[in-house]
Amino acid sequence: MKFSQLKLGEKILIAVSALIFVFAILSFVMLEVYRSHLNHPMYQNNTSFVFTDEGKKGSVLFRTDGCPDCHRAVRNGTNQGVDLDGIGSKRSLDYLLQFLKKPEATYETKTMDHGLNKGAAYVAGLPDADLHALAIFLSELKATQGSPDARLPMPERSGFVDEMVKIWAPSTWKHQYHDLREDASPPNNPRQ
Repeated sequence: MKFSQLKLGEKILIAVSALIFVFAILSFVMLEVYRSHLNHPMYQNNTSFVFTDEGKKGSVLFRTDGCPDCHRAVRNGTNQGVDLDGIGSKRSLDYLLQFLKKPEATYETKTMDHGLNKGAAYVAGLPDADLHALAIFLSELKATQGSPDARLPMPERSGFVDEMVKIWAPSTWKHQYHDLREDASPPNNPRQ
């Protein structure tokens, strides 16, 4: 069938589809050109890590024991399981160690591939020294405070957040709840 034999609606549909496709390709090319000329990363990196000797050992165990097959850490691995970058800002070392020893008991629900007779059950069967090194490694994966990977909000005040709380939070909440940002502020640093 030739293009000239198509009905008007079909021609319009094909033309619109072609325009969308061309626009998508041009947008991608422009974004890549823009990104290549930047002197800084396009997206802010909110995770960091400084490993101790035991954390380095845990990092090696993490990579050699197949953990990156399901988990992402140090910006490597897959996203099939939980992304572990920043987990050290969310969970304590004790929690991480308990989780590695008994995942489902610690998490209080079924976990994928971590329980008995499952694919990653070997994690709980590792020697205590290896489990401790893995827990240290995970605890050293930190996130910038206030980022989506961090447990606590940014320590400084946010005009946007303050305005949203003022507009949307019921006045009764002020007596029932407290501002988490007050917990996040360093001591002897008064709020504005």
